[in-house]
Amino acid sequence: MNLKDKNILLGVSGGIAVYKVLDLCSRLKKRGANLKIIMTDSACEFVTPLSFETMGKCKVYNSIFKGHHDEVFHIELPKWADIMLIAPATANILAKFSNGIADDMLSTTFLACTKPVIVAPAMNTNMLMNVSVQENILKLKQRGIHFIESKSGLLACNTVGDGRLAEPEEIVDYLEIFFSKKDLKGKKIIVTAGPTVADIDFVRYITNKSSGKMGYNIAKAARDRGADVYLISGPVEPFKIEGITTIKIRTNEQLKDSIETLFSDSNALIMSAAPVDYKPENYFDKKIKKNGQTLKLNLIQTDDILKYFGDKKTKQKIIAFAAETDDVIDNALKKLHEKNADFIVANDLKMDGAGFNTDTNIATIISEKDTIKLNKMSKYELANKILDLI
Repeated sequence: MNLKDKNILLGVSGGIAVYKVLDLCSRLKKRGANLKIIMTDSACEFVTPLSFETMGKCKVYNSIFKGHHDEVFHIELPKWADIMLIAPATANILAKFSNGIADDMLSTTFLACTKPVIVAPAMNTNMLMNVSVQENILKLKQRGIHFIESKSGLLACNTVGDGRLAEPEEIVDYLEIFFSKKDLKGKKIIVTAGPTVADIDFVRYITNKSSGKMGYNIAKAARDRGADVYLISGPVEPFKIEGITTIKIRTNEQLKDSIETLFSDSNALIMSAAPVDYKPENYFDKKIKKNGQTLKLNLIQTDDILKYFGDKKTKQKIIAFAAETDDVIDNALKKLHEKNADFIVANDLKMDGAGFNTDTNIATIISEKDTIKLNKMSKYELANKILDLI
């Protein structure tokens, strides 16, 4: 997790969007972050400090005048922090930050902060578009302050427009990107995810249980580490990923064609998709009606997409998956050799916490030189282990 053990100094100013920040605190804690929180007097009018202390599992600071002379909070808190995050950031606090006003705990701490500062504005659309607010935002950006831009939507004042605080999951996503090492910057990585389908008739098809979670986590982790990511996804979407190119496909043929268009100048192909191995020999262009008799389908093997690109590679690293139920390591080694892959990520579908439609995985990474058995971990953590191979 990119936020594990990160020290986040959270500044909360007084807007109705304060209620969302309680959810944000919960999400940050679940990802292992350490919090300390500063609330303005106005913020305390919306939500009590006790609520933030409970959700953040930390102390909440409000007054610059309360404390011991040995510990000057507005100086010590920024020293502790890895970043300072302001959410929501009102027009008032942005004006203070921009013009060097230090008349409360939050604005004074901001002036003393030498760490990166990330601001998530929230206010009425007319206020956001006011020339003074826009000038303050521009000045802060020019000084190196990072902004998580507000969104458009229904505001608390019953108008629709810009100024809605970014959702808590969007803010967490931004922070995970911010804290990630950018060791894959300049790399073009193709990630495939989810199942494919083979049509039987106009309404029926063959597919498999792949949820796409592993591939989507790989794509997200690659994006976080700075790569230029192309996600080729079957008909699933376990979660949305901003900042990458997503190509939706259904069939093996579409999967192969999509990879083909990107492969020649890519650095890596990570084949976490589960294309169907068999398809009906004959497709029926209308619905097959029941007639009281057994329906017999003749299934033929599909083209081997992984082997096709394994034989075609030049400079590309190819990382494939082997989801097995028996003889996991032997089958994975066989696949490594037959498909000309550089690495195989093998997992036993019978193990609890591994395989399809789980948020965790238990994998063994196999190459010509090594076999590395990994403990159970989140699919995002495993994604980073896989990306380390590149």
